[in-house]
Amino acid sequence: MKRLFHKIMALVMAFVVLFTTLSFTVSMHYCGDTLVETAIFKKVNGCGMEMEKPATEGCSMIKKNCCDDEQLVVDGQDELQLQVDKISFGQQVFIASFVYSYINLFEGLDKNGPSYEKYEPPLVNKTIYKLDETYLI
Repeated sequence: MKRLFHKIMALVMAFVVLFTTLSFTVSMHYCGDTLVETAIFKKVNGCGMEMEKPATEGCSMIKKNCCDDEQLVVDGQDELQLQVDKISFGQQVFIASFVYSYINLFEGLDKNGPSYEKYEPPLVNKTIYKLDETYLI
């Protein structure tokens, strides 16, 4: 039971580290005020209505583009402490006391058994309900 609990906790902690360090980008394409397309981890394709730049630089007519691309960047944590030698003395004391108290929490559970294990039940010579003539109906 203890090994299973340790394996489950190790797996949960690995997922916590994975998801806190994961960073990703959500790209969104708006055509006017309407959201047309979203994409995660890549750039959106668009709706095909993007305006091209004018071929001549002397063109005085400029029309506003109705399409807009937005990106939402979710940064993960990148301040993981991978080296143990940088742990302060107070943190070392906390870790040592936590591990010591956790190990001692389960130390005597295997030795503690039921106290009635060595005793046998009393022998019954006569059935009591027959002597008293009481029957459950």
